[in-house]
Amino acid sequence: MNIHNFAIIAHVDHGKSTLADRLLEITGTVPKRQMRAQLLDSNPIERERGITIKLAPVRMEYQNYILNLIDTPGHVDFSYEVSRSLAACEGAILLVDATQGVQAQTLAHYHQAKKLGLTIIPVINKIDITTADIAGAEKQLKEILNLESPLLVSAKTGAGVPELLTTIIHRIPSPRRSSSEGGPTRALVFNSNFDPHLGVVAWVRLVDGEIRAHDKLFLLGTRAPTTAIEVGYFTPQRTPSPKLSAGEVGYVVTNLKDLSLLTVGDTLSSSLNAVSLPGYKLIKPVVFISFYPTEGSEINILRGALDKLQLSDSAFTFTPEFSPALGNGFRVGFLGLLHADIVQERLEREFSLDVIAAAPSVSYQILTMNHELITINQASAFPDPSIIKEIREPMLNLSIFVPQEYIGPVIRLCQNHRGTQTHIQYLARLVQLSYSLPLAGLIRGFYDSLKSVSQGFATLDYELAGYQAADLAKLDVLVAGEKIEALSQIIPSAQARYLAKSLVDTLQNIIPRQNFEVPIQAAIGSRILARADVKAYRKDVIAKLSGGDQTRKDKLLKKQKKGKARMKRVGKIDLPQEAFLSILKVN
Repeated sequence: MNIHNFAIIAHVDHGKSTLADRLLEITGTVPKRQMRAQLLDSNPIERERGITIKLAPVRMEYQNYILNLIDTPGHVDFSYEVSRSLAACEGAILLVDATQGVQAQTLAHYHQAKKLGLTIIPVINKIDITTADIAGAEKQLKEILNLESPLLVSAKTGAGVPELLTTIIHRIPSPRRSSSEGGPTRALVFNSNFDPHLGVVAWVRLVDGEIRAHDKLFLLGTRAPTTAIEVGYFTPQRTPSPKLSAGEVGYVVTNLKDLSLLTVGDTLSSSLNAVSLPGYKLIKPVVFISFYPTEGSEINILRGALDKLQLSDSAFTFTPEFSPALGNGFRVGFLGLLHADIVQERLEREFSLDVIAAAPSVSYQILTMNHELITINQASAFPDPSIIKEIREPMLNLSIFVPQEYIGPVIRLCQNHRGTQTHIQYLARLVQLSYSLPLAGLIRGFYDSLKSVSQGFATLDYELAGYQAADLAKLDVLVAGEKIEALSQIIPSAQARYLAKSLVDTLQNIIPRQNFEVPIQAAIGSRILARADVKAYRKDVIAKLSGGDQTRKDKLLKKQKKGKARMKRVGKIDLPQEAFLSILKVN
């Protein structure tokens, strides 16, 4: 049987999962009685949010052909899932919504597929909708991506989908024969997961040879020996098979107990001396958030949960840390705020953990006076300013697609977040804006503001563009004269006074009143930029006096004043956890 491996790539909400449903239905892979909407989005979070988070492979048999489909996410935070999917394929369906046309992620995924040399089939979806602008979408595909003669389909009704299947068979090439035919078995691990009954399961694209159950194998990256306890395909559930052959996509149940021995991008081989397959570029997290269990005794449960999640999501990293305010926890690195939100929700749902997520931050490079370059990802690690020669912050190349009527507000938003325009291009109804923007500006409410000023029509894509020198400073917070490191931030010097005022005003409303006045100050070094006071409770010490000499009242009030002054010197403040999370709201 001939094999054709392909992925569906598109901007978020352009109909990838619905098209996958129709392909499964028409090929008879899933009986009609078992069909449900977004069948490959198996995670409850995916189904509730209506977005694909994880890549999902499925094997279809159609007219004596094996068609291996990998459904991919569309959101910018999950672009790494797309790159891994494409590495296991020879072709890709590029899906465009007829009502929206080419969008930011359409462009990004197209360039990824072109870079890998994949055959691209352009497809316009949602042609059944009354607001569909098919001619406009065709024009954009031609002008922006130089793609002509797209297929027209409706993933909802199935119109045009049989023709698409025929095109896949005729246009997407079968897997190429390896030059090392007859050599050792080699398979690329493009994903993995942890099964509570079977252990570590490797998702593989077999390049050379074949794998049968009970075969002895090696992971070339970690040089760990393992055994194929079971092999099979995704249909879309795991279906055991006697063997996996070259060119096929499937799974291998390993006997590994140590989760760290298997990494995505590694090569599974029958020989330790085999040449490793080209893996994936190491993904570096760009947003860092600290997670703490609400119950300190659950720290080991949190560690185990992060270990298991990392097996199927290699894009996040974590290291232990300790906060005087919140106790033991982990500093976790993500590819974006949605990525962080999904991981936190999975921890709470799948492992019944209740976690506190502290404010997000990015990594900074600091060049010292003796020319040493150090990297920090939290303000508490900021060195003494006297040894700093230069501070560098991570930058993004940001691409925004927006209808022409919203271009003014979007430009102002980018400028307010310290963006510098690098390019502008008018594309029929849309405008493509390109900006150089600090990553810190993106995570401080940029995405929500973009949706607000464009009434939800703007879309964005971004890629890291290295580090750039910037005028930054560490903003410290002092409560009752004591510096609270967990509340420190690294901020642009030009916005220091505004951010300092916003922060102390927020904390003033959160910190509970004491029996003595509590000053809250925001400072850079020894320079106080803003102050707010939490007023003390006042006990009516003269309530017991009924009339009498005024000097008696003055004496009691004076005594109370001295007591408050003494209390202010020795009193301790217990800050609520909301105070540490409040800087999320300071923009």
